[in-house]
Amino acid sequence: MKKNRLGSSDLMVSEIGLGCMSLGIDEKVAIPLIHEAIAHGVNFLDTADIYDDGRNEELVGKALKGSRQDVIIATKVGNRRLTGQEGLRWDPSKQHIKEAVKDSLRRLQTDYIDLYQLHGGTMEDHIGETIEAFEELKQAGFIRYYGISSIRPNVIREYTQHSSIVSVMNQYSLLDRRGEEEVFPSLHEHGVSVIARGPVAGGALADGRDDKALKGYLEYTPEQIKEIRERLSAFVTEERSMSQLAIRYALSHPAVATVIPGASSREQLLSNIGASMTEPLTDKELDKLRRLTRANQYTQHL
Repeated sequence: MKKNRLGSSDLMVSEIGLGCMSLGIDEKVAIPLIHEAIAHGVNFLDTADIYDDGRNEELVGKALKGSRQDVIIATKVGNRRLTGQEGLRWDPSKQHIKEAVKDSLRRLQTDYIDLYQLHGGTMEDHIGETIEAFEELKQAGFIRYYGISSIRPNVIREYTQHSSIVSVMNQYSLLDRRGEEEVFPSLHEHGVSVIARGPVAGGALADGRDDKALKGYLEYTPEQIKEIRERLSAFVTEERSMSQLAIRYALSHPAVATVIPGASSREQLLSNIGASMTEPLTDKELDKLRRLTRANQYTQHL
């Protein structure tokens, strides 16, 4: 599988990674899926400390026994659960980050994390303190590089200008192109890569969806998604399914180093990985696809 450099780092990531959030908590299902992904050339696994209350990290760690050196692990920090309270509390403080990394390392059964990502971010945060935490963890050898997961242009801009992030995880698909013109070109110019999550738009662009299974997505109604899917069918071939078309679109932007579709079954996993074996979209195809979704483009900026 093709590999791309992640930002200014020396991490060479498979163009299709594995978003581990959708693996579930049954290790008899999750661990074989991780092994299958690795066997097919996937070397980039993304998880987070809050996924299934840490169980997701544990499953990743267990699956990677004996093959840690062959895989790039990305996880996230910034949200925490408080005893006796429901929901999550946002905490990008240095104290929390430096404590949380120890728990992630233990669950992942590793001495270092390749890519440690801030799981969100606002302009009200003490951003300087957050950056200091990541830099200190990097100097101490607990992490190799760091990035952020955000859809907020102002937050992304702040970290791009004042930190040494190598990546920004951003929701990106044919149905969510918020970062395409405003954010991605700047990141590419600064040598920061995009990790594209949600390339099949929450299933709206997935294979095998009938009309009754379609749901709205962002500002798109089920009816609009149905219409778009019908138009997209003209780009689907025997060699390239609807999902693979969507993944290929996300990979087409030069700022994107990897996409991380999720998978809860072997069939989904192999379909996602199969996108790497399809031909890249031509400029003509890309132009047509962009015109197809522009009229209904979700344009709210946070």
